[in-house]
Order: sequence, then C-alpha cells, then structure tokens
Amino acid sequence: MNKKALLLLNMGGPNNVDEVQMFLHNMFSDKNILTMDRYTRALVREIIILNRIDEVKENFMEFLGGKSPLPALTYALIEKLNEKLDMKVAPAMRYVPPFATDALIQFQKDGVEELVLFPMYPQYSTTTTLSSIEDIEARCKELEYSPKITVIDPYYDDYDYIEMCAAKIMEAFEDKNTEEYDLLLSAHGLPMSIIKAGDPYQNQVEGNVSALRMYFHEHGIKFNNIKLVYQSKVGSAAWLEPNLVDVLRRPYHRKVLIYPLAFTVDNSETVYELDIEHREIADKIKYDDYRVAKCFNDDDNFVDFIVSKVNEA
Repeated sequence: MNKKALLLLNMGGPNNVDEVQMFLHNMFSDKNILTMDRYTRALVREIIILNRIDEVKENFMEFLGGKSPLPALTYALIEKLNEKLDMKVAPAMRYVPPFATDALIQFQKDGVEELVLFPMYPQYSTTTTLSSIEDIEARCKELEYSPKITVIDPYYDDYDYIEMCAAKIMEAFEDKNTEEYDLLLSAHGLPMSIIKAGDPYQNQVEGNVSALRMYFHEHGIKFNNIKLVYQSKVGSAAWLEPNLVDVLRRPYHRKVLIYPLAFTVDNSETVYELDIEHREIADKIKYDDYRVAKCFNDDDNFVDFIVSKVNEA
C-alpha cells in the first residue's frame, strides 16, 4: 500500500444553512484572520456574526439552494484524482466539515507515513495556506500522529496554472471579441494590516496578474484593459485596493469579464458574490455585458495539474 496520502486544503463552505454560523464562528476565531488578542477577537467575532448571520443565511437559502457549491465540486474533483493517483485523497476544510480529523484517523490506521498537502489557494497567505497547515499540524498532534508533511509550493506563476487560467477566461468569452472587454482579475481582499505585517499575498497576486498579462501578450490575445481588483471586503478598516465594487460603480467601460483569481473551486464568493450580487450592480448601471468566468472545479486539466504536482513532491 502507498504510504503517502493527499489532503486538499481549503476554507470550506457550509453544507447547509445550519452550518453558516459554524463557518463564521470558526473563521473569525482564527488567529490568522483576526490577528488581535483572543479576548478582542472573541468580541469582534460576536459583533461580526450578529451583523451578518441573518443576511448570509438568507442569501444561502435564496440563491445557493441552502448550501455552498464548494463541497460537492471538491468531491467531484477527488473522484477524478482517485482514478489517477495511487494514494488516498481527502478534503481538509478549515471552518466546516469535512474537517481533517476523520481523514487523519483513517490515515493513521492505514499506516500512512507522509501527508502531501495541496493548498487550493494558488497564492500563499497566512490567512489561508498557513492557517490550513497549522490546522493539520494541530490535529495530528491531538491524535499523536507524526507523519512527514510535504506542502505543495504556491503555484500562482506556474506556466501550466497560468495556461489553465487563460483557458477558463477564454471559455467564458465564448465567441465574443475580447478587445471589446475589460478583463477584471478579482482576488480575495485582505486587510492592509495583514499585508504590512509581512504577508506575501499581495506580491504573489500581482505576480499572478503579470504572468497572465505576459501569456496573453505572447498569444496575441488583446483586451480593452486588464485590471487587478479585490473583492469581499468586510468592515471599515483599510483593505487592498482597488475594491471591485468601487470599480464596477465607476465604469470606464461597460463590457467586463471577471475572473476569480484567488479561487480554484467555485464557492459562495464566486457563484453568489460575483455572479449574482455584483451582477445586480452592473444591471443597475446598465452595463452592456457582464460575464463571470468559472473556476477550475473538476476540469481534467486541473486534475492533471494536481497529479503532476503531487508526483513531483
């Protein structure tokens, strides 16, 4: 039996409306997300949940069928990975089930000696990759399980990854002329306080954008404009800019395609925030066309990409 196993690291998404509170509670209990002392963090967490819980639940019920699309898409991806990898593969969600513990207990019973961790985040951040790695390490410690842990490096500027991003963008254009559109590359935002503390996320996002610009230039694909934007701002503190909502509300051009740069699997922030909530803004301002590209999900190319990274590791 193969002594290695693969864990796909992600934040997770509520499997039902009842898990929305768990998701928010666990996310805003994370010291990598809210970096203040634990007492202040607990207070801020309760304020955020109190202000957001009803709206988030309502959106999940009305627009998402009561659950995030992320878990089902992740299992579809794992099903394909199982056909190509001679090792056990499991999801490890950070804030809602399936948590890593059940998989780790089984791996421990099976005598798995090495865990390969594949972050479903292309760009490294303390709030995502580091948080997930620390979660795995803590759960292993609780189980007195000491496998070797190998983490796949950030792949934001990997040529095969860039090629896959470009393919999803072009797929969303269908037969439209790209030169008539602004391409908005939308990354998840972060508070500036986290960036100033040394988080490399912004630099890696900008590297990702530069690599995509270069790819399109080399392939003779032109847009009216290519712009990096940030989404999902919470609260009144300073976050990475420009904010996608602000850009949409002050249109210089009324044909846009948005590509979710920081996600590999569709979730509430792509399916609801980008494709429903922000589309309403575009409709009110009377955009000529508003398009949102899909994430990789269980695309065969993404399956092959993960397999190649795991085999290299």
